[in-house]
Amino acid sequence: MSEISERLSELEQLGLDRRLRLVSGPQGPRVLLDGKPVLLLCSNNYLGLADHPRVREAAADAAMRWGVGAGSSRLVSGTMTIHRRLEERLAAFERTESCVLFGSGYLANVGVIGALAGSGGTVFSDELNHASIVDGCRLSRAEVVVYRHLDVEHLQWSLHRHGGRRNAAARRLIVTDSVFSMDGELAPLEEIVELASAYRARVAVDEAHATGALGPDGRGAIAAAGLEGEVDVIVGTLGKALGSYGAYVCADEEIVRYLINTARSLIFSTAPGPPAIAGALAALELLTERPHRVQRLRSNARALRRALAAEGFPVADEEMHIVPLIVGEEDASMRLCQAAVERGVFAQAIRPPTVPPETSRLRLTVMASHTPAELRIAAEVLGESARAVGLDPVTVGPPLLEEDLAHTDEYDEYGVLREPVVTAQSVPERQQGVPFDVERRVEHPEAVPALLAGELGSSRGPGQPFDLERETSGVRAA
Repeated sequence: MSEISERLSELEQLGLDRRLRLVSGPQGPRVLLDGKPVLLLCSNNYLGLADHPRVREAAADAAMRWGVGAGSSRLVSGTMTIHRRLEERLAAFERTESCVLFGSGYLANVGVIGALAGSGGTVFSDELNHASIVDGCRLSRAEVVVYRHLDVEHLQWSLHRHGGRRNAAARRLIVTDSVFSMDGELAPLEEIVELASAYRARVAVDEAHATGALGPDGRGAIAAAGLEGEVDVIVGTLGKALGSYGAYVCADEEIVRYLINTARSLIFSTAPGPPAIAGALAALELLTERPHRVQRLRSNARALRRALAAEGFPVADEEMHIVPLIVGEEDASMRLCQAAVERGVFAQAIRPPTVPPETSRLRLTVMASHTPAELRIAAEVLGESARAVGLDPVTVGPPLLEEDLAHTDEYDEYGVLREPVVTAQSVPERQQGVPFDVERRVEHPEAVPALLAGELGSSRGPGQPFDLERETSGVRAA
C-alpha cells in the first residue's frame, strides 16, 4: 500500500474522508443533489442572486461582448473595461477611494497580507480566521502573532509585547474576519480599530460573509459598526451574496496602487473572466436598487432560528444568517447530514480541518430566496433526523466554550494526534481553548511549566501562553 493509500485509509477510519456531491441546476433554494430533489441549506448564495435573471443575462451578454476569459494577468493585458467599471462601483459601494479586483477571496487575503506585512513585519490574526487568512500569514514571511478568538485584551497584550508604541516604523497589521464563517460570530471591530490607532497598526477586515447581509443597504459589518473610513483595507467577495466569483480589495488610492505593484497573487494570476465580473456588477446593482433583499435575508434567518428552537435546538433568536448546529463527533455529524438528505434537506456536515476536532457540525445558511414555510419544514426535518440518529436536539447547540476545547492543540490539520506537543494539561485556565491547527511544538518540553508559570505576565496575571506568537519564526508548516 502506498503512502497516499495509507493516508486515505487513515482519513476514512477517522471519519474525515470527503467526496464531491453533484448539484444539478442553479444555486437556488431547491436543487437536485446526486439526482435527488432537496432543499438547499448550505449555500453562501445569501441574497439568492446567483440564479437571478438579470445576473444571468449580464454574464451571458458579457461573454458575447468580451469573451469568456481575460487572457492574462491584470498587469499584462488582463485588465478590461468591465473590470474597471466594477472596481469603480465597488469603491463607491464601500465608500472608499479605490478598489482592485482579485481572482478569489483566497488570492485577495494572501496578496494583502503578504504586501502589507511581509518579511520584517508582524501580523496579528484572530485564531479562528479563515484558512485564506491563515495561509496568507504563513506565506507572508512576517512574524505571526495569533490572538485568542474575539479577545481584544489579548490582542492589546500582543501588540504591546511586539513593539508597542515604541517602534513607529514597524509594519504591524491586524487582520480579522468580520463575520466568522463557521459560527456566525461578529468581530469586535470598534475595539480593534481603537487598538490599531493606539499602536500604529493597519487593519484589514475580510467582509466575505457580511457584504450583502449586514449593515445599511447590505454594506457589511464595518458600515454596521459606523466605521466607514476607519478600516485600512476591506476585503470582499463576489462569490457569496453577490452570486458570482472573484474578490475585491477596497482601500485608499495609495494602498491600492501599492497592492497592484506588490501583491503577488494579483501580479501572477490571470484576471477574472468577464462573465463573472459582469454578473457581479449586475448583482451589485440589484443590491443597491433593492436593499429589501437584505431585510428578507434577516427575516428568514430569524424564522429558521425560531423553528429550530421549537424543535429543541438551542439556537439564539437573532438575525444572523449562519446557524451552526454543533454535533461534536465526525461520524455523528455525517449521520445527521445523511439522515436530513434522505428526508429532503441538504445541510453539509463540516469536519476538521475546517473546524476544530470535537466540534463537527451542520453549518446552516439561509438565503433571501427561501420562503418561511420552507425554513419551518427544514427545521422539522432536522429535528426528526437528529432523533432518528440518536441525537437529542437539545445537545446540538452553539459553539463550545474555550474550556470545552481542551486537547484540540494535540491534533494536526486532519484531526490526527500530533506528537510531541504541549498538551492541554500543561496550559492553565482558559488558555486551553487554543486553535486546533496551531502547532505548539517546543524544543525543551521540560521547560514548559516554568515558562507558563510567569515569564509572560499581563493584565490577566501569570500563565500567558508563551507560544501564541508561533515562536516568532513566522511561517510554519501545518
